[in-house]
Amino acid sequence: MAHIIEVEKLTRIYGDGVKTYALHDASFSIKEGEFVAIMGPSGSGKSTLMHILGLLDRATSGSYRFDGKDVSLLSDNELAALRNKKIGFVFQAFNLLPRTTVLKNVLLPLTYAHNRVRGSVRAQEILEKVGLSHRLHHLTNQISGGEKQRVAIARALVNDASVIFADEPTGNLDSKSGAQVMELLQTLHEEGHTIILVTHETVTAESADRIIRIMDGKIVSDEKVSNKRKIHAGDVIK
Repeated sequence: MAHIIEVEKLTRIYGDGVKTYALHDASFSIKEGEFVAIMGPSGSGKSTLMHILGLLDRATSGSYRFDGKDVSLLSDNELAALRNKKIGFVFQAFNLLPRTTVLKNVLLPLTYAHNRVRGSVRAQEILEKVGLSHRLHHLTNQISGGEKQRVAIARALVNDASVIFADEPTGNLDSKSGAQVMELLQTLHEEGHTIILVTHETVTAESADRIIRIMDGKIVSDEKVSNKRKIHAGDVIK
């Protein structure tokens, strides 16, 4: 299977005077259809790595090929187009538009892509897939945290993104809602999506195929999960 992500000696430095290495010499690859957890404590550099892999930030040095393309050669507009076409994001804080309906939140990526061919129909199909067809016209402040995260997942899927980045997706959820979200991510992986999960939780990380551990901006291990955990709705995951 082809590699969707290939990075070599990826480094991100902040500051002009006193330099801070948020990421230092990271090298690894991720195949299409893999489920990979990037794990580390707060401040380890895992979110910096996710932002670079998700084309939201650029590395200071090193090489990064996404879907065969050298991202350093792409303009900001080209990066945005590639991100919109290939990548979906699920964040801990949901990042939904407040006082806006569930349906309109999911439609947002289609608006940015100027893609109205399927539009509302596609959004409703995805919301049904994540179990929220009954919430189409509810405002985002009228639904639970677990439902908000499922809206975020629907938004990530609406453009047929092949790679889903999930940054601490269960961090703001109770155990029951968190298990439902993890079960959904596992299902998406089984359907062929590449899932990159950023987490500090061992339980959720062990649902992945591999765990890349990061500490102080450096990759300290990259290992396959020997006993992959299957999380079901109703499990206690914290």
